[in-house]
Amino acid sequence: MKIATWNINGIKARIDGLCAWLADAEPDIACLQEIKSVDEAFPAGPIEALGYNVVTHGQKGFNGVAIISKAPLDEFNSGLPGDDGDEQARFVEGVVSTTEGVVRIACAYMPNGNPLGTEKYDYKLAWMQRLEAWLAERLRFEEPLVLAGDFNIIPEPEDVRYPEKWLDDALYQPQIRQCYRRLKALGLTDAVRAVETGGEVYTFWDYQAGAWQKNNGIRIDHILLSPEAADRLAAAGIDKHVRAWEKPSDHVPVWIDLRH
Repeated sequence: MKIATWNINGIKARIDGLCAWLADAEPDIACLQEIKSVDEAFPAGPIEALGYNVVTHGQKGFNGVAIISKAPLDEFNSGLPGDDGDEQARFVEGVVSTTEGVVRIACAYMPNGNPLGTEKYDYKLAWMQRLEAWLAERLRFEEPLVLAGDFNIIPEPEDVRYPEKWLDDALYQPQIRQCYRRLKALGLTDAVRAVETGGEVYTFWDYQAGAWQKNNGIRIDHILLSPEAADRLAAAGIDKHVRAWEKPSDHVPVWIDLRH
């Protein structure tokens, strides 16, 4: 089972690129972030024509997440529990049946948190605490669980080309990086780091200052696996070449392959 995540940075602007990638990469499940579309305006038709089911949790002009799956979802929940007043569309959860049982998929678009010292940073911290509580609850099911998405967190110095340039950014704050470590401490495995060590492994290149051409990247799109999913991990990778396509997102797909 191939599962991928991609911050698409606007589904309407990237639908052609998304469909080209789906036809080429053929993931069984893909988690999309920053679709920037309300549910009823999401261009599901071309995706469904490729054999996928589509579920969305959208928001006008901002945020928004989706799960597309070749198999129908047995269960679908939108919104991260813990704050009934949170109107930002950043989280969806689905369950897919396989010949080996169910796989639980969580698609997350985590808050950016900038600038520091503002309510946006406080919201990021609170959101991460809610996510940690949700994960602790779900891990009790002892089933394959995949948490995939744009985390807006640079976990370690090797995950950024120039760490010194990010010292005042929310993505690289010690407090935020500790949130990531706490998720892993629950028993989760960073799929890419399970197969790829060292530097210059990035998932995001800014549109500005020739970041792509200079390989001035960061790794902020992650796939974390429960022990039951990690036991089935056969491969993981980053489709870096997609960043060079016409009208690209500033993020690229990250994927894993789970053995049956």
